[in-house]
Amino acid sequence: MSNKFIDFILGNIGHIAPILIAAVVALAIIGERFKVLFQTYPLAGRHKFYERIRELVLADKIQDAIALCDQYPTKPAAQVAKEGLLRAHLPEEMINDGLNLVVGEWSESITKRTGFLSMIANVATLLGLFGTIAGLIQSFEAVGFADPQQKSAILAAGISTAMNATMMGLGVAIPAMVAFSFLMNKSNRLIGELDQCVLATLDIIRQRSYGVDTKRAA
Repeated sequence: MSNKFIDFILGNIGHIAPILIAAVVALAIIGERFKVLFQTYPLAGRHKFYERIRELVLADKIQDAIALCDQYPTKPAAQVAKEGLLRAHLPEEMINDGLNLVVGEWSESITKRTGFLSMIANVATLLGLFGTIAGLIQSFEAVGFADPQQKSAILAAGISTAMNATMMGLGVAIPAMVAFSFLMNKSNRLIGELDQCVLATLDIIRQRSYGVDTKRAA
């Protein structure tokens, strides 16, 4: 079976090459996105991290809190907190604008390239269908000029070739769509966590401002 499949690929490389290229691109995107979304971007112990930030800010150690955020340059949650702390001395509207800007930038990084998997799945399916139609056309053309005794064998071989093209297209499309669903779900969760980080950062800054105002009033 494997030898026949290899022979099919070598004999129909013009139809199969685009599907193979789509498979390689899909694997590259899947590998890179899984590493980034499941290892690089998530901040383990995010709640403890924000509690530590809260303690430092309320103790009026903002620079220490910023330094703590700098220890996690690849973690969106930490960088959202850093942006808020850098603007802690500004009016709340400007703090909110800065937080929205940094969330937008990280959201683009979180979702980039994932959408290509859906496109690759659709294109791979269509390429498989194209190979199927092309194979059937070649088979029927060959049958028209073949001897009556050879027609059935030629037609069977042509149909087998056409079905293999469909199978290859679906073999690329199905894993790509499954990976796309997993990655989009993880991306949406990370973006939702960023929204929570914005609220947590604003809450910390407000608590600090309230504490400062209380001290002044006293």
